[in-house]
Amino acid sequence: MPITLDSARGIFPKTLSADAVPATVARFNQLSAEDQLAWIWFAYLEMGKTITIAAPGAARMQFAEETLKQIRSMTFQEQTQVMYDLANHADTPLCRTYGTWSTNIKLGFWYQLGQWMEEGAVAPIPAGYELSANATAVLDALKGLDQGQQITALRSSVVNMGFEPDKSGEYSRVAEPAVPPQDMAQRSKVAIEGITNATVLNYMDNLNANDFDVLIDLFAPDGALQPPFQRPIVGREAILRFFREECQDLKLLPERGVAEPADDGYTQVKVTGKVQTPWFGAAVGMNMAWRFLLTPDNKIFFVAIDLLASPKELLNLMR
Repeated sequence: MPITLDSARGIFPKTLSADAVPATVARFNQLSAEDQLAWIWFAYLEMGKTITIAAPGAARMQFAEETLKQIRSMTFQEQTQVMYDLANHADTPLCRTYGTWSTNIKLGFWYQLGQWMEEGAVAPIPAGYELSANATAVLDALKGLDQGQQITALRSSVVNMGFEPDKSGEYSRVAEPAVPPQDMAQRSKVAIEGITNATVLNYMDNLNANDFDVLIDLFAPDGALQPPFQRPIVGREAILRFFREECQDLKLLPERGVAEPADDGYTQVKVTGKVQTPWFGAAVGMNMAWRFLLTPDNKIFFVAIDLLASPKELLNLMR
């Protein structure tokens, strides 16, 4: 049977991903706009307690600066309406602008709003406000996740707010400027127990160095990449855009892996380890797995990136 994208997605089927994350996000999306905004505010207050503190300045916030200034100059009533509009996916100029931003810009935007709410410069949650029972349950679910899973759930809770770009006709995506690749003299090479495959090792090394133009050459022309809890991104152009918008300054820390022959001369490789993000720094490592399917000429036909269910899954290299 010929190798297809669907069959590739089934390699190493015993990999257990953190299904609690999409479940938490789905419950968040079912909350009312008021509860969503209150949930974000209370989650912000929990940062540094049960939830890991975000790193301010990780996003290049100049792209949101004018929008933030506009919001700060509004009355409290107008500010509250803007936040309701974002949660309700309203078709307003500000919501359309928000919809074009990359994930990091959106995270920075909400982080700044949270700071201003705490300072009293932006409409705060009313004194004595209590979360609804549903919102409290979703917040408790977030607290119960490990730190890497909390990061992913928080990201997902704000990424899809604003007006949907796909409904905007032609629009320009807005992301941080590409970080220059790291100088060759400053690069370090990963070592993965059980793995000697050059393509897999080069994938890790080039991603760590922000060398995305070299990294994308490791993929087959019709190659695909599946981020955690998302559909596969197909084709070099789309994958390269994902790397530039979502993967700058990541630090991959692969630990161990296994390589096995697959059908039609392909090779399947599974690697487990951790990833550190610029938003949450070296204090937090997300437990990850990478599942590669390599062509007979050692190009990446498919790679799935899985957020693992628990730290013990780092040892799970079973098919």
